Amino acid sequence: MNWENLVKDLREKLLMSQEEMAKKLGVAFCTLNRYENGHHEPSYKLQRRIRALAKANGIDWDKYIKK
Repeated sequence: MNWENLVKDLREKLLMSQEEMAKKLGVAFCTLNRYENGHHEPSYKLQRRIRALAKANGIDWDKYIKK
């Protein structure tokens, strides 16, 4: 899964800063920054939250699956 692009695209679609998106997802700013820069992947629990938020906002989930 290409988490860095998904998180960044979702955040930009919602017109949120990294700090605002981090609060919405319940993580620290530096944690969200690590996801967007590809240094870490979200936990499974957070992956579910990101996926639900993406679906609710019309983000095509399949576009971000690494092949």
